[in-house]
Amino acid sequence: MMSVYRFLALLLLAFSVPTWAAEPAVATRDAMTHFFDANTGDLKAELADAKNANKKAVLFMYEQEGCPACIYMKQNVLNRVDVQELYRRHFVSFTVDIHGAVVLKDFGGRDITEKAYAANAKVRGTPTFIFHDLAGTEVVRITGAVRDVDEFKLLAEFVASGAYKTRQFAEHKQLHLKKKGG
Repeated sequence: MMSVYRFLALLLLAFSVPTWAAEPAVATRDAMTHFFDANTGDLKAELADAKNANKKAVLFMYEQEGCPACIYMKQNVLNRVDVQELYRRHFVSFTVDIHGAVVLKDFGGRDITEKAYAANAKVRGTPTFIFHDLAGTEVVRITGAVRDVDEFKLLAEFVASGAYKTRQFAEHKQLHLKKKGG
């Protein structure tokens, strides 16, 4: 009789699907190719292109080589197709190496290295995400990796909707959590 129970237990185990296996796979692809836009180095021209394409803002991700939080963002958030599509719909996005020697033209048309551009923006840690409105004015800054994909999507909604004009992102998150929970 014991072997029947053992057989049934094994059968049940064999046909049980773990809960983690039931979750749908998330589509991903390379963040550098599909999240970030190709940067010509002329930020003034990029800003004009963003206006012409009816984007909501320009996003810079300030980074440095070997930054664990930057790597986390690229491998776990910016690589997701849903995140890439959301951000490409509303923004043009570029990386800036805080130690970089590449020369850019800033929004005023002046030549400046990536390193000097990051210093002028007072970037103190990486990653730092800075959104600029279509006049080139900084409107939102987030330093460090975001908590998760949902928070990064909420950040996109916060900027694209213009909610940053009336409240801080922390307040926006709290309002979102209240709506979601209530």
